[in-house]
Amino acid sequence: MYIGQTLIEDTFAEAFRMRFARLVVTAADPYWADTAARHATGDAASIIACDCEAGIERALSADQTPDGRPGVAILFFGRSAESLASAVPRRIGQCVMTCATTAVFDGLPELREERIPLGKHLRFFGDGFQKSKLIASRRYWRVPVMDGEFLVEESAGVGKGVAGGNLILQAVDPATGLAAARRAVEATALLPGVIAPFPGGVVRSGSKVGSRYKRLIASTNDAYCPTLRGRTETRLHPEAQCAYEIVLDGTDEASVASAMRAAILAAAGPGVLQIGAGNYGGKLGKFHFHLHALLQSTDDGSGRS
Repeated sequence: MYIGQTLIEDTFAEAFRMRFARLVVTAADPYWADTAARHATGDAASIIACDCEAGIERALSADQTPDGRPGVAILFFGRSAESLASAVPRRIGQCVMTCATTAVFDGLPELREERIPLGKHLRFFGDGFQKSKLIASRRYWRVPVMDGEFLVEESAGVGKGVAGGNLILQAVDPATGLAAARRAVEATALLPGVIAPFPGGVVRSGSKVGSRYKRLIASTNDAYCPTLRGRTETRLHPEAQCAYEIVLDGTDEASVASAMRAAILAAAGPGVLQIGAGNYGGKLGKFHFHLHALLQSTDDGSGRS
């Protein structure tokens, strides 16, 4: 299958079940809401070595937030609710409570079965001066800070998401490949319920499972490294001088599928030789997104096998 001159490999991305939390951060203006969100989602590219995978889902206008101020929706993904319960309150406390004028709301208030603490822990920073308020069965904490009060919801719902949807782009040179990767990421940024957690949404250090060093659970994906041609079994197109990976986490299968489809269509073009995906033979991940099925689908494009 081709899109123009770009070959779409007959392969699939293998993704995994992960838990996620969605928070809405608001502030006096978009600058501070965006600043808080970007700091709170920093150092959260991969759970290989980070406490979670996180990113900005989308900016929110004042009429889309609980307190009528500009906001940002952010998503956090972890292996379990317990891991999120450790990572998320710490990130909110260090990066959002400290940021001028912010407030934090649960973005999944309808989920009551599985929840993690937010204000329940952060309220103690108020040193006894904090106050709580119950509004429509949702409890909030008001923590005194130096520009007024930090308003934070007591807890946040946890949903079942899908992480690890991916695409591997191969191009004639790094400039062409990076331009294609940016087009792909920008296309996914327009969609709800999905994030690309790596820096700028683009991965240069794609990994494989395992290593010759016993302590490492992952190592460089040598099959896609152009400098290792002749030293390892390569999967690079004969004319490719670089490969970039796009990794996508979503709130459900449909979100990841839609994002992958949008990314493929945006990335394909002159100089982009091939678009494929990473998998483990279907043995490790529950969710399989077949690239040809994604492009042929006329509904939600889930492409799940």
